Parts: sequence; structure tokens; C-alpha cells
Amino acid sequence: MTLVLPDGYQYVAASLLSASWVIIWQIIRIGPARRAAGIPYPQLYAENAQLKENPAALRYNCVQRCHQNTLENIPLIMISRVLARIAYTIGYSTGVPEKRAAGSASGSLALMGLLAAATVTIVQVCFF
Repeated sequence: MTLVLPDGYQYVAASLLSASWVIIWQIIRIGPARRAAGIPYPQLYAENAQLKENPAALRYNCVQRCHQNTLENIPLIMISRVLARIAYTIGYSTGVPEKRAAGSASGSLALMGLLAAATVTIVQVCFF
């Protein structure tokens, strides 16, 4: 049996690999933010009292939440929203959660386009 992959299939592998690198990059950003905020392990997020005492705690929560959100959305991200996730990470990691909006919106737009294209392709393959 011979496995024949369509032209351009290497882009699927590139998308998967690039998403892995984005997650590693996000992980690397968590440690320094955690140390700056003084959040001990295994505490996942800064609590309200810590947020009031230390501005770095909000930034840490944003960096941590950005990574967690990527993990929550990884099945969708793997479709090919990596560049949008980079913009999302940079914006969210500032400690100003509203700055994640550009990356979030472009990622959602990309996702809808990809889902529409995938749906058309499946319909064509299955019914025509």
C-alpha cells in the first residue's frame, strides 16, 4: 500500500509544528511573570488580594490565562490560527486584557474561513 499525500500537505505539518512552538513560547513567558508577581507553585492564578497588592499579579494572570486559553482552543488553533495566537499572546501578556482583542478577532475570522473552506471541500468530496 502506498500513501499518497496531496500537494501542499506539508503546510498541515508546518501548522502543527508552529502551534507547538507558540505554546512553548507561551510557557517560557509564564515563569518570569510568575516570579515577578511572587505567585508560588502550585497556585495557578493570583488571587484578588494579590492583584490589589501587586500590579505584576494582573500581568501574570494575563500571561497564564493566555497560555490556558490556547490550550483550551488547541483543536481549533491547529487548523491554522497560529499568527493570530501570537498577536493574541503579545496583546494579552501586556497585563491589559483588552489588548488581546485584535488577535482574538483575527483568529476568529481565520477560523470561520477555514471552517467554511473545509465544509465546502467535504461536501464536494462526499457528494460530487
